[in-house]
Amino acid sequence: MAQSYSARSRAIEPFHVMALLARANELQASGHDVIHLEIGEPDFTTAAPIVEAGQAALAAGHTRYTAARGLPALREAISGFYQQRYGLNIDPQRILITPGGSGALLLASSLLVDPGKHWLLADPGYPCNRHFLRLVEGGAQLVPVGPEVNYQLTADLVERYWDQDTVGVLVASPANPTGTVLDRTELASLSAATRAHNGHLVVDEIYHGLTYGMDAASVLEVDDHAFVLNSFSKYFGMTGWRLGWLVAPPAAVGDLEKLAQNLYISAPSMAQQAALACFEPQTLAILEERRAEFGRRRDFLLPALRELGFRIAVEPQGAFYLYADISAFGGDAFGFCQHFLETEHVAFTPGLDFGRYQAGHHVRFAYTQSLPRLEQAVERIARGLRSWQG
Repeated sequence: MAQSYSARSRAIEPFHVMALLARANELQASGHDVIHLEIGEPDFTTAAPIVEAGQAALAAGHTRYTAARGLPALREAISGFYQQRYGLNIDPQRILITPGGSGALLLASSLLVDPGKHWLLADPGYPCNRHFLRLVEGGAQLVPVGPEVNYQLTADLVERYWDQDTVGVLVASPANPTGTVLDRTELASLSAATRAHNGHLVVDEIYHGLTYGMDAASVLEVDDHAFVLNSFSKYFGMTGWRLGWLVAPPAAVGDLEKLAQNLYISAPSMAQQAALACFEPQTLAILEERRAEFGRRRDFLLPALRELGFRIAVEPQGAFYLYADISAFGGDAFGFCQHFLETEHVAFTPGLDFGRYQAGHHVRFAYTQSLPRLEQAVERIARGLRSWQG
């Protein structure tokens, strides 16, 4: 008997890069040296003070549920981080600890989107954002953006694309896959445009801390009613610990807590205990050293790829990605990625995973490997281009 599964599960697309990753792992298992530039995960393991705090928490028996909003001490530590980093006074009561940044997005989309309603999202953008909206029976209105607007939504685009079913705007700064950042003025304009329609502004700040030559502004500096998604995965390097947070307006906290109680009970308790060490001076010093290393990698890979003929129109200011136009080499992004994986054993991501707008003409490189490995990758890509074009 044929199984009938939900329409929402059928509507959620798989990551195209996962097929490439599976093949990369096959090649690696058979003895090939694969350089992984496809996955958005820092190559550094979690910093030692965080690991030690997690081990101590386990030894002390901190393995029970916490309150749905998370450990009070961790919410207070995050509040202190906002004061130190941005000069903001954020009440810890407004902060909810979540299972990864994904948990924060699940809460926000569940709270703010009714069936048939949608948010405006930049295309290209992180694919799970639109998939979470579909999961709650809402949708994403993808707005094509290019280098002329820094691959970001603008107040003008919000005005142009807003319709009767739009209830909010989701932007990311720094953004995945482009690494571009919204400054304070741009955030204020987006806030004003969204509030003019009585909508909600949601900002993904998951890559805050990973900016180069500048610091990213938080939307909370210009709009205290915005919803902020953040994570311990990127700057803090705690990917497998599955921990994030959501900052919400005070009036929303009660309903968000109710959702958290029902959706996941609480974020992992041992991960929360470990995360308390994130804000210690010795840990922040390690994280800042890693930020500088990512900056050096960007400063090597960006000109190297441009010299090979990749068009990267906007210099990324944050995250650890380069979003490259491959029009000079033809428009088949997936085939292009397959070629380099099979012939040169370099893995990177096709633009198809990030939306529809010119997706077939773009690929994403993650500079999450050491400089020597990036140098090797560039040598291989240069060689692979000759065989691709030959």
